[in-house]
Amino acid sequence: MARGERRRRAPEGPRPHERGPRGAAAAAARKAPPARGAAVAVALGLTAVWGLLGGGFWGAAPPSALAPHPAARALPANSSSAAAAPSLFWGSYRPHVYLGMKTRSPRAPVAGFMWLRQADREPRLRHTCEQSDRLDRYGWLLHDGVHFGVQEIRDAGLHLETTFVKRPGGRHGGDWSWRITVRPEGIVGTPPVLISLFFYVATDGQGTLQPVVEKNRMASLAGTTEELGEFTMSFQQPTSEAGMIPLYASYNYLEAKVEGLHRLTDVVKASLSPRFVYAPPGAPKHRYFGVDTYWGPPDGIEPLSQLLVHQVTVAVPCQLEVLFESGSVTDRAGRLAEGTLTQELARHREAFEERFERTFMLARKGFSAQEQDFAKAAFSNMLGGMGYFYGHSLVQSPHSDLPQHYLEGPLFTAVPSRSFFPRGFLWDEGFHQLLLSRWDPLLTHEVLAHWFDLMNAEGWIPREQILGDEARTKVPAEFVVQHSSAGNPPTFFLVLQQLLSQGTADMPYLRRLYPRLQSWYDWYNRTQAGRVPYTFQWRGRDQDTQVFLNPKTLTSGLDDYPRASHPSPDERHLDLRCWMALASDVMAKVAEHLGEPAGAYQHMADILADNQLLGQHHWAEALGTFADFGNHTQAVSLERERPRPPPPGQPLPTPRLLRVVRKPPKLQFVGGALGYVTLFPLLLQLLQPESSRLGTLLADMRNEKHLWTPFGLRSLSRSSPFYLQHNTEHDPPYWRGPIWININYLAVRALHHYSLLEGPFQEKAATLYRELRANLIANVFRQYMESGYLWEQYHDGTGKGQGCYPFTGWSALVVLMMAEEY
Repeated sequence: MARGERRRRAPEGPRPHERGPRGAAAAAARKAPPARGAAVAVALGLTAVWGLLGGGFWGAAPPSALAPHPAARALPANSSSAAAAPSLFWGSYRPHVYLGMKTRSPRAPVAGFMWLRQADREPRLRHTCEQSDRLDRYGWLLHDGVHFGVQEIRDAGLHLETTFVKRPGGRHGGDWSWRITVRPEGIVGTPPVLISLFFYVATDGQGTLQPVVEKNRMASLAGTTEELGEFTMSFQQPTSEAGMIPLYASYNYLEAKVEGLHRLTDVVKASLSPRFVYAPPGAPKHRYFGVDTYWGPPDGIEPLSQLLVHQVTVAVPCQLEVLFESGSVTDRAGRLAEGTLTQELARHREAFEERFERTFMLARKGFSAQEQDFAKAAFSNMLGGMGYFYGHSLVQSPHSDLPQHYLEGPLFTAVPSRSFFPRGFLWDEGFHQLLLSRWDPLLTHEVLAHWFDLMNAEGWIPREQILGDEARTKVPAEFVVQHSSAGNPPTFFLVLQQLLSQGTADMPYLRRLYPRLQSWYDWYNRTQAGRVPYTFQWRGRDQDTQVFLNPKTLTSGLDDYPRASHPSPDERHLDLRCWMALASDVMAKVAEHLGEPAGAYQHMADILADNQLLGQHHWAEALGTFADFGNHTQAVSLERERPRPPPPGQPLPTPRLLRVVRKPPKLQFVGGALGYVTLFPLLLQLLQPESSRLGTLLADMRNEKHLWTPFGLRSLSRSSPFYLQHNTEHDPPYWRGPIWININYLAVRALHHYSLLEGPFQEKAATLYRELRANLIANVFRQYMESGYLWEQYHDGTGKGQGCYPFTGWSALVVLMMAEEY
């Protein structure tokens, strides 16, 4: 099963703990926290603090999961509008298409680009980013998030370069222009390739478009919308690559009413039909596919979008420009085209190069020009993959029988993968912003605020954001529903920790965010608390113990990583405890920064970071490592069932692969699961530098029989019985061996941390830091050069990229490793 399907489904877990009384607990929490070493001795006396933070108490029924949070929004009203943020109003905020522009508006008009190689017997229209397109390469080479972007696309003998440049002015975000350059790739002297380029504009429920047609060519269009006022788009005629010589071309255009933006590809495909011959003077004649009439949506379906498509059919090489011009720009010095566009592009490119080096200093660190270009592409793809979405999630709450519509709102976020995951994922976004905050802390402020403004009254944020019809087209229907009892690793605390350490956490911003931060933190303490004080348990594990070799824990973000074989309320999850230790520490720092009471948060941080109590809850002496705890047996396997013979005349049933338990489970530490979860006390830097258990984890990390490879740390030890094992008949291993860059980044970051602290393992940490960092950078770079992509994960035996691609979400953290920014 694909990564997205695993991550998307979060079956409901046990009913969460409810929030308890505060009175005396609050008073107790305000006392000075004990020293870490004393925490175990007083643990039983600290249940008041546990109650304050939500652990283990049952109270009144919580508010509706669909109600908005009562605090003021973290983002001021209309903060995304052209008036409030003109430089960010327009952008390449449609990551699911190869090239698209839209405004940051709830019902934004969109502009997009498609292409079709006419030599193919069947038209293969390229529009949305699809792995099935099997492009040799595509992605942004340069993108600064505001002014410009340069993208390369290689498609079966065609090399396309798409460029956009924005220019400020007027009251609606200014002007922008595209330049599309197409070159042939292959043997010199072969017949010229015929290509059709499609440029479209579509409304989304409001606004009007009017084509301006000259001799069957749509030369331009005039539009008006509520937020943009009046505007025009002009379609320049194709020229040679140098932009000097006009080229012969055939033109077609389409005007249609469409059900919605999610149907644009289907509408254009449905309107394609064989056209008259394309014949430049003296050239051989070709029939080609061109847009024609679209008869509209089926009866009874109200069209929401107006669509205009301009098709240009031309031989390559060629170059075309498209100009968007705002009607509110009255002092336009000249059109953003031809030489002016070239000059603006050069100016922005130079500024980007200088800023990139100033931010990450890769040239100064000795990286080659090729390695620097790779890093720019990895970074630019994450930044160029930012999307602006508007809509509502579909949420299943414990308080309702059926899924319901969640709060409607916007989300400005990066995405893990333009082809496979072009939407927001909560735990991914924390890793994304570790990189982007180095470039633009204010951008990170806005992204986090967008996420926190989607919080409900209970303090819950949906872990996956599928907002709008276009986003839903990329998700199978059975995975759309979000569960309000399901959490996700709270990686935004990593980002806040970084902003505080950089000194880029703006005080008024933190003040607006703080009430929602408190609720989010309380939600985890209330709903994910374990039965034993100061332990935690991911809710939402799969409950079907018959089908899965090991029931998945999607909410942890580590999907099929082996946990206790039989889910139960007695589980203690090591990684979640470590996340909550980090969250408590950051909450204390934020509260102190704002002059708010920080005692309860600091108290909790000290308890959860206490190495003795951590060992009491999670050190498995018999295993010699940290581990989860739960109802567990390792004596499990998947075996083909022997179905009973069917009644006479009935077909034989297909035997299923089911789990066989050869030894009953018992409450114990989870064996056979040494891997990423084991390392979490090190990854989140909770272990004291003199701790012998730090030495043990470092040894396991470097052991090639366990986690070490020449390409990075594998996710699960080779000695584990779950290593590279299918979890069901059709569910291949995911977090059971492959190398993941986000966890490796945490490992490199932690090793760097311990290499700076005096202790018996300082030198060992420094050595591992240098080796692991070098291995990761070398392999991700090598795979990018060989395949053209960054990948979701990497094979632990060969280093080859695997999973979905391009994956320029957290795999782009390689840039921070190169820059040594932790």
